[in-house]
Amino acid sequence: MQDLAAGLLDFADYQQICRLKSRYFFCIDTKQWQKLRELFSDDATFEGFPFATEGPDAFVEEVSSWLGPIRSAHHGMMPELRMAGPRRVRGRWAMQDYLAWPQDSRVYRGVPIPGMYGMRGYGYYDEEYTLGPFGWRISFMRLTRLWIDALTDEYVEPPPYDVHAVDTGWFER
Repeated sequence: MQDLAAGLLDFADYQQICRLKSRYFFCIDTKQWQKLRELFSDDATFEGFPFATEGPDAFVEEVSSWLGPIRSAHHGMMPELRMAGPRRVRGRWAMQDYLAWPQDSRVYRGVPIPGMYGMRGYGYYDEEYTLGPFGWRISFMRLTRLWIDALTDEYVEPPPYDVHAVDTGWFER
């Protein structure tokens, strides 16, 4: 039973929202842009990203353009979730990400950075979730970065992707 006055949500809703956020990170890192779009409400808004967005379609288009050629690993942890209304939950997630752009493209936010081939970031996602006919969806997302470590020195090409290929459909089977 949800306790709106205390801000507590039931365990099933908690699990569904945690799974929603897990799918967000998985879709970003495996470049599944259509599935990423399905995680947002149609009126979702975004703040704090290195590109301007106006709605979820623009967000997915921009993030796919920006992160498409980049190898990434995103981690979200320590969720704090509370009821914010009858069909609304607010959440905060600690995050870390690792971004490595292609060897011949040492650029961050459109600015060439000599000697830098990527970054490791730390911060938080503040989000709001809305319960609709298709379950919980992200309706607001703000990324706040507290710290960025520049990845510098000699670029090292990781092993070929086929060594550690991700089976993106395994979980659904």
